Amino acid sequence: MRILMPCAAFPPFIDGGGPISALLLATLLKDEGHEVRVVHVSDEEKFEVYKGIPVHRIETLNLYWNYYEPRPKWQKIAWHLLENGNPRAYRVMQREIRDFNPDIVLTDSIENINVTTWAAAKSQGVPVAHTIRSAFLLTWKGVLQKGGKPLDRPTFSDRVTSMGKRFFSRYVDVAIGESNDIIQRHLAAGYFPNAVPMRIPGAIPERVAKGSRTYPADRAFRIGFIGVHTAFKGIDVLGKAADLFPEESPVEFWIAGTGRDEFAEKARALFPQDRTKFLGWTKPEEFFPQIDLLAFPTVGREAFGRVAVEAFAHSVPVVGSDLGGISETVVPETNGLLVPPNDAKKLMDALHRIAADPTYYTSLSQGAFDSAEDYLAPTIAATYTRTLLEAVEKHNTPAEAA
Repeated sequence: MRILMPCAAFPPFIDGGGPISALLLATLLKDEGHEVRVVHVSDEEKFEVYKGIPVHRIETLNLYWNYYEPRPKWQKIAWHLLENGNPRAYRVMQREIRDFNPDIVLTDSIENINVTTWAAAKSQGVPVAHTIRSAFLLTWKGVLQKGGKPLDRPTFSDRVTSMGKRFFSRYVDVAIGESNDIIQRHLAAGYFPNAVPMRIPGAIPERVAKGSRTYPADRAFRIGFIGVHTAFKGIDVLGKAADLFPEESPVEFWIAGTGRDEFAEKARALFPQDRTKFLGWTKPEEFFPQIDLLAFPTVGREAFGRVAVEAFAHSVPVVGSDLGGISETVVPETNGLLVPPNDAKKLMDALHRIAADPTYYTSLSQGAFDSAEDYLAPTIAATYTRTLLEAVEKHNTPAEAA
């Protein structure tokens, strides 16, 4: 198949797991034998081949594309309004579709590239699949939270300010989510009324470990965290849990990732400084071999939570929050434990239970190793191929029948 893949972001621009997931997906599809072209917005327009993937980087279709930089309030309001339906994006994406002539358009997130891409594809007679990686379609905030607490559904304000996104979602033929939770939240809110829902979890390139971990006998047990230091990720909850650990417990906390605001500084100060190591930004492949157990205390609903399956690839068990995609990835008593979100005491209890029992730890490590097999690239790639082919065949059937 010829697959045009418009992305919200793509490496080398990295703002989290999204661009990495997009690159991995494009690579999987290319390795399956498909002809893939990525389109995404950037500072300048240029064609290039990035790690074997043809990429067309186009200048921003909105007022700006890097929404992580500070902007005047009026620009933010205008940006969000245009994300509900941008005429310029519609015309540009029509041009991109005509130029590549794909069998299917597969959008990977939709920020910046715009929801009108779906309508542009339909206007060219091309079927559409969309991979949901966040709650951006549901809320302008990007995460479903109010007062720091997760929400099950969008607020009235969210629904009003996302009407255009919901309207254009009718042009999507297949709605792909990395978890059932993220799919069902969109369907319940009226999105993708004409789409076939399909859960396809994120992939890992390989299973790095060769078997289960051995409980450390000559050093402290290392509990790790990797991610941005935000309230959403629950790093403050982990800091409070770490402070509750018995002093005699031989554990250390290895904290990777960054955060430069006041919240991040206060959260880091919660950790017992004498047994906490702050690593800064660290590559996952360098981080996981150094830790024994991953803490994933998010207080918001993760669409998937890639870091958990990356941990499994290294035979590292996970203690995560019992909500969102994490609750579908972590299987209690098999590859880790689940705890209520925002509960430092129960988080500490779960972490301590594993850290204090070598036999139990080894069992969970084996479970993590076994679980990684479900997320290996060939399995996920084959599922994507089958799903996209079915969408193309379904789209072409009426014309052939006529």
